[in-house]
Amino acid sequence: MIRIMIVEDHHVVRQGLAALVGTVPDMKVVAQAPEGAQAVMMFREHRPDVTWMDLRLPQMTGVQAMAAMRKEHPQARIIVLTTFDGDEDIYRALQAGARGYLLKDMFGDELMDAIRAVHAGKTRIPAEIAERLAERMGGPELTEREMEVLKQVAGGLSNKEIGSKLFISEATVKTHLNNILSKLAVADRTQAVTSAIQRGIIHLD
Repeated sequence: MIRIMIVEDHHVVRQGLAALVGTVPDMKVVAQAPEGAQAVMMFREHRPDVTWMDLRLPQMTGVQAMAAMRKEHPQARIIVLTTFDGDEDIYRALQAGARGYLLKDMFGDELMDAIRAVHAGKTRIPAEIAERLAERMGGPELTEREMEVLKQVAGGLSNKEIGSKLFISEATVKTHLNNILSKLAVADRTQAVTSAIQRGIIHLD
């Protein structure tokens, strides 16, 4: 019997996944959590064989929860099940130790097969996800300061306002912005924000 924990903040989705698992004779849901911090505590208590983890969770993100779980239990087997397919989302999840990365529009049989594979010590990364990851691995990374600038741009601030908020000169902001445009291979601020959101580099809450 494969013991499963489901971490998902949407009640209806969480109950649907639990009902799906309930139709399979060799699997059992032993815990459910609506947010990351609670998931870490419940993992500690129940020690599930496989954890289904959403990425976008309140308070503590899925990536943060995975990192916390694997810090205490390095052998934790976690499958990301999400609607987010941006290359940065994928990269961060796998860096945190996810053994699988699946999208919520997959068929039930595929999800069950993934659980069995990960439980057996394998990984399960669909071809289209692996392709996006490969694209991410080949590109330049934004620095921490460039990320800060990009988030302020996404918030609608001007270069002057960003400089004031981050305690840097307007000229320095322009330099960072030029670097961002180059690294994201876009032409202007709007394209930079759009690309960053689509790829999962930043999220608008």
